[in-house]
Amino acid sequence: MRSWIDYWDSDHAIYVNARHKAAHAAGIAADFRRHIAAAGPAKPVVLDHGCGEALYAEAIAPSCDTLLLCEAAPTIRKNLVERLAGLTNVRVVNPDKVKPGAIPPVDLVVANSLLQYLGRPELEALLDAWRQVLAPGGRVLLADVIPPGVSPATDAAALLRFGWRGGFMVPAVIGLARTALSDYGKIRKSLGFSMYSEADMLALMAAHGYQVRRIHPNFGHNQARMTFEGTLN
Repeated sequence: MRSWIDYWDSDHAIYVNARHKAAHAAGIAADFRRHIAAAGPAKPVVLDHGCGEALYAEAIAPSCDTLLLCEAAPTIRKNLVERLAGLTNVRVVNPDKVKPGAIPPVDLVVANSLLQYLGRPELEALLDAWRQVLAPGGRVLLADVIPPGVSPATDAAALLRFGWRGGFMVPAVIGLARTALSDYGKIRKSLGFSMYSEADMLALMAAHGYQVRRIHPNFGHNQARMTFEGTLN
């Protein structure tokens, strides 16, 4: 693999079964709706940067004035366009369109489970790009940020708890075994995997002009990971 974009654009399995996929989508949709509601009574323009398959898009689109789904992987982007063609307030965009004039001013930027696949210079470039498209009072949420102390065992335990609650415990065990035997670990080692401490993330966002705080709970089922909220100074 030349990049993480190539990996996510390839044939891979991140969900252990359909129930896992549905439970994940429902949980992320609930997280989005919670933060969309915090934006106020008016429907916001929401940018989901690094959205992947965005399996929750149909659930959150009615709460948005415009939902911008930004994805770098071309096959995923094509599939999104086809799947969501009937939703008139949803736009699928390339990352290079995240700039003033190409998209409307954004009230809420969400980058969920993205940072681990970016080098630090890429993240810093995005922090600057988001500043340029934020509407007054807009917010940036960096979610599912992995701190250095979180091991694969911690992530595995979180998935098993999620599987127990969601009724897919046995498939989760099988999925973990399959992942252990897959090339994911080799790809992660060769391409790199970014982690940030809470202090590092607070300092980094502040250095790029954001008032920043860690917020709870994290997006998704793994509460060993972190979510940060940034607003413009």
